[in-house]
Amino acid sequence: MHTHEATVDVDLVERWHTIAGCRHHFPLLRQRVNGKALVYLDNAATSQKPQVVIDTMMRYYQEENSNIHRGVHYLSERATRAYEAAREKVREFLNASDYREIVFVRGTTEAINLVAQTYGRRNIGTGDEVLISTMEHHSNIVPWQLLCEEKGAKLRVIPINDEGEILIDEYSTLLNERTKIVSIVHVSNALGTINPVKQMIAMAHARGIPVMIDGAQAVPHMKVDVQDLDCDFYAFSSHKVFGPTGVGILYGKRGLLEDMPPYQGGGDMIKSVTFEKTVYNDLPYKFEAGTPNIAGGLGLAAAIDYMANLDMQALASYEHDILQYASETISAIRGVRIIGTAKQKAAVLSFVIEGIHPHDVGTILDVEGIAIRTGHHCAQPVMRRFGVSATSRASFAFYNTKEEVDVLVRGIQKVIEVLG
Repeated sequence: MHTHEATVDVDLVERWHTIAGCRHHFPLLRQRVNGKALVYLDNAATSQKPQVVIDTMMRYYQEENSNIHRGVHYLSERATRAYEAAREKVREFLNASDYREIVFVRGTTEAINLVAQTYGRRNIGTGDEVLISTMEHHSNIVPWQLLCEEKGAKLRVIPINDEGEILIDEYSTLLNERTKIVSIVHVSNALGTINPVKQMIAMAHARGIPVMIDGAQAVPHMKVDVQDLDCDFYAFSSHKVFGPTGVGILYGKRGLLEDMPPYQGGGDMIKSVTFEKTVYNDLPYKFEAGTPNIAGGLGLAAAIDYMANLDMQALASYEHDILQYASETISAIRGVRIIGTAKQKAAVLSFVIEGIHPHDVGTILDVEGIAIRTGHHCAQPVMRRFGVSATSRASFAFYNTKEEVDVLVRGIQKVIEVLG
Protein backbone atom coordinates (compact mmCIF):
# COMPACT_ATOMS: atom_id res chain seq x y z
CA MET A 1 0.00 0.00 0.00
CA HIS A 2 1.25 3.42 -0.87
CA THR A 3 -0.19 6.91 -0.98
CA HIS A 4 0.44 9.94 -3.08
CA GLU A 5 0.18 13.49 -1.79
CA ALA A 6 -0.97 15.71 -4.65
CA THR A 7 1.00 18.89 -5.13
CA VAL A 8 -1.12 21.84 -4.04
CA ASP A 9 -0.17 25.46 -4.71
CA VAL A 10 -0.61 28.19 -2.11
CA ASP A 11 -3.27 30.11 -4.09
CA LEU A 12 -5.36 26.96 -4.34
CA VAL A 13 -5.18 26.36 -0.60
CA GLU A 14 -6.23 29.96 0.06
CA ARG A 15 -9.20 29.58 -2.28
CA TRP A 16 -10.22 26.34 -0.55
CA HIS A 17 -10.25 28.01 2.84
CA THR A 18 -12.01 31.16 1.59
CA ILE A 19 -14.94 29.35 -0.02
CA ALA A 20 -15.18 26.54 2.53
CA GLY A 21 -15.33 29.27 5.18
CA CYS A 22 -19.05 29.36 4.42
CA ARG A 23 -19.36 26.09 6.38
CA HIS A 24 -20.07 28.00 9.58
CA HIS A 25 -23.45 28.90 8.04
CA PHE A 26 -24.41 25.20 8.27
CA PRO A 27 -25.10 24.25 11.90
CA LEU A 28 -25.20 20.48 11.40
CA LEU A 29 -21.58 20.48 10.25
CA ARG A 30 -20.47 21.47 13.75
CA GLN A 31 -21.52 18.23 15.38
CA ARG A 32 -19.33 15.25 16.24
CA VAL A 33 -19.97 11.63 15.30
CA ASN A 34 -18.44 8.81 17.34
CA GLY A 35 -16.31 11.42 19.08
CA LYS A 36 -14.87 12.65 15.78
CA ALA A 37 -15.54 15.88 13.88
CA LEU A 38 -18.20 15.11 11.28
CA VAL A 39 -16.90 14.86 7.72
CA TYR A 40 -20.06 15.04 5.63
CA LEU A 41 -19.45 13.68 2.12
CA ASP A 42 -22.96 12.55 1.18
CA ASN A 43 -24.12 15.70 -0.57
CA ALA A 44 -25.39 13.89 -3.67
CA ALA A 45 -27.95 12.19 -1.42
CA THR A 46 -28.91 15.42 0.34
CA SER A 47 -27.10 18.66 1.08
CA GLN A 48 -26.95 20.37 4.44
CA LYS A 49 -29.02 23.49 5.14
CA PRO A 50 -27.71 26.93 6.03
CA GLN A 51 -29.12 28.61 9.11
CA VAL A 52 -31.04 31.10 6.98
CA VAL A 53 -33.11 28.28 5.45
CA ILE A 54 -33.88 26.82 8.87
CA ASP A 55 -34.81 30.27 10.22
CA THR A 56 -37.05 31.02 7.24
CA MET A 57 -39.08 27.85 7.75
CA MET A 58 -39.33 28.43 11.51
CA ARG A 59 -40.46 32.01 10.93
CA TYR A 60 -43.23 30.85 8.59
CA TYR A 61 -44.65 28.52 11.23
CA GLN A 62 -44.22 31.06 14.00
CA GLU A 63 -45.47 34.18 12.21
CA GLU A 64 -47.24 33.35 8.91
CA ASN A 65 -48.72 29.87 9.21
CA SER A 66 -51.84 29.83 7.06
CA ASN A 67 -53.08 28.13 3.91
CA ILE A 68 -52.48 29.93 0.64
CA HIS A 69 -54.61 31.01 -2.33
CA ARG A 70 -57.89 30.39 -0.53
CA GLY A 71 -58.23 33.01 2.16
CA VAL A 72 -58.89 36.74 2.31
CA HIS A 73 -57.60 37.17 5.85
CA TYR A 74 -54.25 38.77 6.62
CA LEU A 75 -52.22 35.63 7.35
CA SER A 76 -53.43 33.81 4.23
CA GLU A 77 -52.69 36.78 2.00
CA ARG A 78 -49.24 37.20 3.57
CA ALA A 79 -48.41 33.50 3.12
CA THR A 80 -49.70 33.58 -0.46
CA ARG A 81 -47.51 36.55 -1.35
CA ALA A 82 -44.47 34.85 0.15
CA TYR A 83 -45.15 31.57 -1.66
CA GLU A 84 -45.66 33.21 -5.03
CA ALA A 85 -42.55 35.32 -4.46
CA ALA A 86 -40.72 32.01 -3.97
CA ARG A 87 -42.00 30.86 -7.36
CA GLU A 88 -40.63 34.03 -8.92
CA LYS A 89 -37.24 33.42 -7.31
CA VAL A 90 -37.17 29.96 -8.85
CA ARG A 91 -38.11 31.44 -12.24
CA GLU A 92 -35.18 33.83 -12.03
CA PHE A 93 -32.89 31.07 -10.76
CA LEU A 94 -33.56 28.94 -13.84
CA ASN A 95 -34.05 31.93 -16.16
CA ALA A 96 -37.47 30.69 -17.21
CA SER A 97 -39.41 33.22 -19.27
CA ASP A 98 -42.69 33.04 -17.34
CA TYR A 99 -43.74 32.21 -13.76
CA ARG A 100 -46.41 29.93 -15.25
CA GLU A 101 -43.62 27.61 -16.37
CA ILE A 102 -42.63 26.87 -12.75
CA VAL A 103 -44.59 24.05 -11.09
CA PHE A 104 -44.02 23.15 -7.44
CA VAL A 105 -43.78 19.39 -6.85
CA ARG A 106 -42.32 17.15 -4.13
CA GLY A 107 -39.04 16.61 -5.94
CA THR A 108 -37.39 15.49 -9.16
CA THR A 109 -39.06 12.09 -8.92
CA GLU A 110 -42.56 13.55 -8.91
CA ALA A 111 -41.64 15.98 -11.70
CA ILE A 112 -40.57 13.13 -14.00
CA ASN A 113 -43.68 11.12 -13.11
CA LEU A 114 -45.81 14.18 -13.86
CA VAL A 115 -44.36 14.52 -17.36
CA ALA A 116 -44.59 10.78 -18.04
CA GLN A 117 -48.20 10.55 -16.91
CA THR A 118 -49.42 13.73 -18.62
CA TYR A 119 -47.34 14.57 -21.69
CA GLY A 120 -46.38 10.91 -22.08
CA ARG A 121 -49.84 9.45 -21.85
CA ARG A 122 -51.20 11.97 -24.33
CA ASN A 123 -48.41 11.74 -26.89
CA ILE A 124 -46.94 8.23 -26.73
CA GLY A 125 -48.65 5.19 -28.22
CA THR A 126 -48.08 1.67 -29.50
CA GLY A 127 -44.77 1.30 -31.29
CA ASP A 128 -43.43 4.67 -30.15
CA GLU A 129 -40.11 5.01 -28.36
CA VAL A 130 -38.84 6.77 -25.23
CA LEU A 131 -35.10 7.41 -25.13
CA ILE A 132 -33.06 7.49 -21.90
CA SER A 133 -29.41 6.73 -21.08
CA THR A 134 -27.56 3.94 -19.30
CA MET A 135 -26.62 6.24 -16.41
CA GLU A 136 -30.12 7.24 -15.34
CA HIS A 137 -31.37 7.24 -11.75
CA HIS A 138 -34.26 4.85 -11.19
CA SER A 139 -36.55 7.89 -11.03
CA ASN A 140 -35.83 8.48 -14.71
CA ILE A 141 -36.26 4.82 -15.66
CA VAL A 142 -39.26 3.37 -13.83
CA PRO A 143 -41.84 6.09 -14.75
CA TRP A 144 -41.04 5.57 -18.44
CA GLN A 145 -41.15 1.79 -18.06
CA LEU A 146 -44.62 2.06 -16.55
CA LEU A 147 -45.74 4.28 -19.42
CA CYS A 148 -44.24 2.03 -22.08
CA GLU A 149 -45.88 -1.05 -20.56
CA GLU A 150 -49.23 0.72 -20.52
CA LYS A 151 -48.98 2.10 -24.05
CA GLY A 152 -47.12 -0.69 -25.83
CA ALA A 153 -44.18 1.62 -26.45
CA LYS A 154 -40.48 0.77 -26.28
CA LEU A 155 -37.82 2.10 -23.91
CA ARG A 156 -34.53 2.65 -25.74
CA VAL A 157 -31.22 3.19 -23.93
CA ILE A 158 -28.22 5.29 -24.99
CA PRO A 159 -24.97 3.41 -24.22
CA ILE A 160 -21.96 4.87 -22.42
CA ASN A 161 -18.22 4.25 -22.69
CA ASP A 162 -15.83 2.89 -20.06
CA GLU A 163 -15.22 6.41 -18.70
CA GLY A 164 -18.94 6.90 -18.11
CA GLU A 165 -19.63 9.25 -21.02
CA ILE A 166 -22.61 9.09 -23.36
CA LEU A 167 -21.77 7.84 -26.85
CA ILE A 168 -23.09 10.73 -28.91
CA ASP A 169 -22.89 8.87 -32.24
CA GLU A 170 -25.02 6.08 -30.77
CA TYR A 171 -27.45 8.68 -29.45
CA SER A 172 -27.75 10.19 -32.92
CA THR A 173 -28.48 6.75 -34.38
CA LEU A 174 -31.19 6.04 -31.79
CA LEU A 175 -33.10 9.25 -32.60
CA ASN A 176 -35.76 8.41 -35.18
CA GLU A 177 -39.33 9.10 -36.26
CA ARG A 178 -40.66 6.81 -33.51
CA THR A 179 -38.85 8.71 -30.71
CA LYS A 180 -41.49 10.75 -28.89
CA ILE A 181 -39.40 12.08 -25.98
CA VAL A 182 -35.82 12.03 -24.71
CA SER A 183 -35.33 12.07 -20.93
CA ILE A 184 -31.73 12.31 -19.74
CA VAL A 185 -29.79 13.19 -16.62
CA HIS A 186 -27.76 16.42 -16.62
CA VAL A 187 -25.23 15.12 -14.07
CA SER A 188 -25.00 11.47 -13.07
CA ASN A 189 -25.52 10.84 -9.36
CA ALA A 190 -23.49 7.62 -9.53
CA LEU A 191 -20.60 8.71 -11.78
CA GLY A 192 -20.50 12.50 -11.60
CA THR A 193 -20.51 12.73 -15.41
CA ILE A 194 -21.71 16.06 -16.80
CA ASN A 195 -23.60 15.23 -19.95
CA PRO A 196 -23.53 17.51 -23.05
CA VAL A 197 -27.24 18.18 -22.65
CA LYS A 198 -27.33 21.37 -24.74
CA GLN A 199 -25.92 19.49 -27.72
CA MET A 200 -28.24 16.55 -27.11
CA ILE A 201 -31.28 18.82 -26.87
CA ALA A 202 -30.38 20.48 -30.18
CA MET A 203 -29.95 17.08 -31.84
CA ALA A 204 -33.38 15.95 -30.63
CA HIS A 205 -35.05 19.23 -31.57
CA ALA A 206 -33.68 18.91 -35.10
CA ARG A 207 -36.06 15.94 -35.38
CA GLY A 208 -38.90 17.65 -33.52
CA ILE A 209 -38.41 15.55 -30.38
CA PRO A 210 -38.93 17.18 -26.94
CA VAL A 211 -36.37 16.68 -24.16
CA MET A 212 -36.72 16.34 -20.40
CA ILE A 213 -33.67 16.95 -18.21
CA ASP A 214 -33.19 15.48 -14.73
CA GLY A 215 -31.23 18.31 -13.10
CA ALA A 216 -31.19 17.06 -9.50
CA GLN A 217 -27.38 16.77 -9.38
CA ALA A 218 -26.63 19.70 -11.70
CA VAL A 219 -28.34 22.63 -10.01
CA PRO A 220 -26.19 22.52 -6.83
CA HIS A 221 -22.97 22.72 -8.85
CA MET A 222 -23.54 24.97 -11.85
CA LYS A 223 -25.65 27.76 -13.26
CA VAL A 224 -28.62 26.37 -15.17
CA ASP A 225 -30.34 28.52 -17.81
CA VAL A 226 -33.33 26.68 -19.26
CA GLN A 227 -33.74 29.17 -22.08
CA ASP A 228 -30.12 28.76 -23.12
CA LEU A 229 -30.40 24.97 -22.94
CA ASP A 230 -33.76 25.18 -24.77
CA CYS A 231 -34.96 22.09 -22.88
CA ASP A 232 -38.67 21.37 -22.88
CA PHE A 233 -38.76 20.17 -19.27
CA TYR A 234 -36.25 20.51 -16.43
CA ALA A 235 -36.59 19.12 -12.91
CA PHE A 236 -34.68 19.50 -9.67
CA SER A 237 -35.07 18.87 -5.94
CA SER A 238 -34.79 21.49 -3.21
CA HIS A 239 -32.97 19.19 -0.76
CA LYS A 240 -30.02 18.73 -3.14
CA VAL A 241 -29.51 22.48 -3.39
CA PHE A 242 -29.30 23.37 0.33
CA GLY A 243 -33.06 23.68 0.74
CA PRO A 244 -35.58 21.52 2.63
CA THR A 245 -36.85 18.08 1.70
CA GLY A 246 -40.29 17.45 0.25
CA VAL A 247 -40.29 20.19 -2.40
CA GLY A 248 -38.99 20.38 -5.93
CA ILE A 249 -39.53 22.10 -9.24
CA LEU A 250 -40.73 21.14 -12.68
CA TYR A 251 -39.96 23.68 -15.39
CA GLY A 252 -41.89 23.20 -18.60
CA LYS A 253 -42.30 25.31 -21.70
CA ARG A 254 -45.62 27.07 -21.40
CA GLY A 255 -47.08 25.76 -24.65
CA LEU A 256 -46.42 22.17 -23.64
CA LEU A 257 -47.81 22.65 -20.13
CA GLU A 258 -50.94 24.28 -21.53
CA ASP A 259 -51.67 21.21 -23.63
CA MET A 260 -51.00 18.69 -20.87
CA PRO A 261 -53.88 17.34 -18.75
CA PRO A 262 -53.79 17.65 -14.94
CA TYR A 263 -51.65 15.18 -13.07
CA GLN A 264 -53.82 14.99 -9.93
CA GLY A 265 -57.29 16.21 -9.03
CA GLY A 266 -58.31 18.15 -5.95
CA GLY A 267 -58.41 21.61 -4.47
CA ASP A 268 -56.75 24.64 -6.04
CA MET A 269 -56.22 23.01 -9.45
CA ILE A 270 -59.76 23.92 -10.51
CA LYS A 271 -61.79 26.99 -11.43
CA SER A 272 -65.18 25.37 -10.94
CA VAL A 273 -66.53 21.94 -10.10
CA THR A 274 -69.94 20.42 -10.68
CA PHE A 275 -70.89 16.75 -10.73
CA GLU A 276 -71.15 17.05 -14.50
CA LYS A 277 -67.95 18.95 -15.36
CA THR A 278 -64.78 20.47 -13.91
CA VAL A 279 -63.00 23.49 -15.36
CA TYR A 280 -59.30 23.36 -14.58
CA ASN A 281 -57.25 26.22 -13.23
CA ASP A 282 -54.67 28.21 -15.18
CA LEU A 283 -50.97 27.43 -15.17
CA PRO A 284 -49.16 26.56 -13.03
CA TYR A 285 -51.93 25.81 -10.56
CA LYS A 286 -53.48 23.19 -12.85
CA PHE A 287 -50.68 20.87 -11.72
CA GLU A 288 -50.67 21.81 -8.02
CA ALA A 289 -53.56 19.95 -6.40
CA GLY A 290 -54.02 20.28 -2.65
CA THR A 291 -52.18 22.21 0.01
CA PRO A 292 -48.51 22.43 -1.00
CA ASN A 293 -45.41 22.28 1.15
CA ILE A 294 -45.60 26.01 1.87
CA ALA A 295 -42.75 26.12 4.36
CA GLY A 296 -40.66 24.03 1.97
CA GLY A 297 -41.26 26.45 -0.87
CA LEU A 298 -40.19 29.37 1.30
CA GLY A 299 -37.14 27.39 2.43
CA LEU A 300 -36.18 26.74 -1.17
CA ALA A 301 -36.44 30.46 -1.90
CA ALA A 302 -34.16 31.17 1.05
CA ALA A 303 -31.66 28.62 -0.28
CA ILE A 304 -31.75 30.30 -3.69
CA ASP A 305 -31.16 33.68 -2.04
CA TYR A 306 -28.23 32.17 -0.17
CA MET A 307 -26.71 30.80 -3.35
CA ALA A 308 -27.26 34.12 -5.12
CA ASN A 309 -24.67 35.60 -2.77
CA LEU A 310 -22.11 33.04 -3.90
CA ASP A 311 -19.98 33.27 -7.02
CA MET A 312 -21.21 30.18 -8.89
CA GLN A 313 -18.24 30.21 -11.24
CA ALA A 314 -15.80 30.34 -8.34
CA LEU A 315 -17.83 27.70 -6.52
CA ALA A 316 -17.70 25.34 -9.52
CA SER A 317 -13.96 25.90 -9.85
CA TYR A 318 -13.45 25.24 -6.15
CA GLU A 319 -15.47 22.01 -6.24
CA HIS A 320 -13.52 20.90 -9.31
CA ASP A 321 -10.28 21.44 -7.39
CA ILE A 322 -11.59 19.43 -4.44
CA LEU A 323 -12.73 16.62 -6.75
CA GLN A 324 -9.41 16.57 -8.58
CA TYR A 325 -7.45 16.46 -5.33
CA ALA A 326 -9.65 13.66 -3.99
CA SER A 327 -9.39 11.72 -7.26
CA GLU A 328 -5.59 11.95 -7.28
CA THR A 329 -5.08 10.98 -3.66
CA ILE A 330 -7.67 8.21 -3.52
CA SER A 331 -6.77 6.62 -6.86
CA ALA A 332 -3.14 6.44 -5.65
CA ILE A 333 -4.15 4.00 -2.89
CA ARG A 334 -3.36 0.46 -4.01
CA GLY A 335 -6.48 -1.62 -4.55
CA VAL A 336 -8.80 1.35 -5.11
CA ARG A 337 -10.55 1.83 -8.46
CA ILE A 338 -12.59 4.90 -9.36
CA ILE A 339 -15.84 4.22 -11.21
CA GLY A 340 -16.58 7.06 -13.60
CA THR A 341 -13.67 8.98 -15.07
CA ALA A 342 -15.38 11.28 -17.56
CA LYS A 343 -13.49 14.36 -18.73
CA GLN A 344 -16.36 16.55 -17.51
CA LYS A 345 -17.41 15.69 -13.98
CA ALA A 346 -19.21 17.29 -11.07
CA ALA A 347 -18.25 16.72 -7.44
CA VAL A 348 -19.00 12.98 -7.20
CA LEU A 349 -16.34 10.34 -6.60
CA SER A 350 -17.45 6.69 -6.73
CA PHE A 351 -14.91 4.00 -5.97
CA VAL A 352 -14.49 0.33 -5.11
CA ILE A 353 -11.79 -1.33 -3.01
CA GLU A 354 -10.61 -4.71 -4.19
CA GLY A 355 -11.95 -7.50 -2.01
CA ILE A 356 -13.96 -5.23 0.33
CA HIS A 357 -17.72 -4.69 0.11
CA PRO A 358 -18.77 -1.02 -0.06
CA HIS A 359 -21.10 -1.44 2.93
CA ASP A 360 -18.14 -2.49 5.05
CA VAL A 361 -16.24 0.54 3.78
CA GLY A 362 -19.08 2.82 4.83
CA THR A 363 -19.39 1.19 8.24
CA ILE A 364 -15.72 1.65 9.14
CA LEU A 365 -15.65 5.21 7.76
CA ASP A 366 -18.68 6.03 9.91
CA VAL A 367 -16.70 5.03 13.00
CA GLU A 368 -14.22 7.71 11.92
CA GLY A 369 -17.01 10.28 11.66
CA ILE A 370 -17.03 10.18 7.83
CA ALA A 371 -20.43 10.10 6.10
CA ILE A 372 -20.40 8.66 2.58
CA ARG A 373 -23.01 6.75 0.59
CA THR A 374 -22.63 3.05 -0.24
CA GLY A 375 -24.81 0.90 -2.48
CA HIS A 376 -26.15 1.10 -6.01
CA HIS A 377 -27.27 4.75 -5.60
CA CYS A 378 -30.64 4.01 -7.25
CA ALA A 379 -28.73 3.41 -10.48
CA GLN A 380 -28.51 -0.37 -10.77
CA PRO A 381 -28.17 -0.43 -14.59
CA VAL A 382 -25.02 1.69 -14.47
CA MET A 383 -23.60 -0.55 -11.74
CA ARG A 384 -24.11 -3.53 -14.04
CA ARG A 385 -22.46 -1.61 -16.89
CA PHE A 386 -19.28 -1.38 -14.82
CA GLY A 387 -19.51 -4.92 -13.49
CA VAL A 388 -20.05 -4.01 -9.84
CA SER A 389 -23.00 -4.46 -7.50
CA ALA A 390 -22.31 -1.28 -5.53
CA THR A 391 -19.78 1.48 -4.96
CA SER A 392 -18.65 3.77 -2.19
CA ARG A 393 -19.50 7.36 -3.11
CA ALA A 394 -18.04 10.54 -1.70
CA SER A 395 -19.86 13.61 -2.94
CA PHE A 396 -18.70 17.13 -2.22
CA ALA A 397 -20.18 20.59 -1.71
CA PHE A 398 -18.53 23.98 -1.39
CA TYR A 399 -18.41 23.66 2.40
CA ASN A 400 -16.10 20.66 2.18
CA THR A 401 -12.36 21.15 2.59
CA LYS A 402 -9.03 19.67 1.53
CA GLU A 403 -8.50 18.60 5.14
CA GLU A 404 -11.70 16.55 4.97
CA VAL A 405 -10.41 14.82 1.86
CA ASP A 406 -7.26 13.97 3.80
CA VAL A 407 -9.41 12.49 6.58
CA LEU A 408 -11.24 10.40 3.97
CA VAL A 409 -7.95 9.16 2.54
CA ARG A 410 -6.76 8.10 6.00
CA GLY A 411 -10.11 6.43 6.58
CA ILE A 412 -9.80 4.41 3.38
CA GLN A 413 -6.29 3.38 4.39
CA LYS A 414 -7.69 2.19 7.74
CA VAL A 415 -10.40 0.19 5.94
CA ILE A 416 -7.72 -1.60 3.94
CA GLU A 417 -5.59 -2.21 7.04
CA VAL A 418 -8.55 -3.71 8.91
CA LEU A 419 -10.22 -5.68 6.08
CA GLY A 420 -7.67 -5.90 3.26
